[in-house]
Amino acid sequence: MVVAGNIGAPGSLTRRAVGAATLDIATYEEVEADTQATMQAALVVALSAIARAVGASDDGSSGIIGALIGALVGWALWAALTYFIGAKIFHGTANWGELARTLGFAQAPGFLYLLGVLPVLGGLFEWLIGIWILVAGVIAIRQALDITTGKAIIVALIGWVVMVIPMLVLGTAFWLSFGKGG
Repeated sequence: MVVAGNIGAPGSLTRRAVGAATLDIATYEEVEADTQATMQAALVVALSAIARAVGASDDGSSGIIGALIGALVGWALWAALTYFIGAKIFHGTANWGELARTLGFAQAPGFLYLLGVLPVLGGLFEWLIGIWILVAGVIAIRQALDITTGKAIIVALIGWVVMVIPMLVLGTAFWLSFGKGG
């Protein structure tokens, strides 16, 4: 599906973000191969985090710095984890940079997190955008590692468990320590 063909010049952030959001495989292959696209991928992650912070807040300003830092650190860790699982266990062909670029652009649908400010429908949009990003992430993993879709889903699931479980434990410990007025 080449929807991004007429949007921006070749290699432009806009064209690549639209291509990634429309799940265009050629876009994922392009950013995987372009070692100069890592900063563009970081910008996509940052803009998605800002959109999510604004869409989730009443005044549009609280939590943006935390969201940016969390998103960028999470992106780098997610790329490292999927590299380890995909390349070392499933014998994929990518390096960290290739995964970072494709996974960064997979966050492009997150620009729509701004819709979270809409009354009633905001929560539904946030959930649908999360699913869209998950699908884009599986495509990004598949294309970067040159593995099957099934293996890409397994890599994503294993990585999710490895990242989420410690975050839940730490979050719960923090809440128990500080959240109840302690």
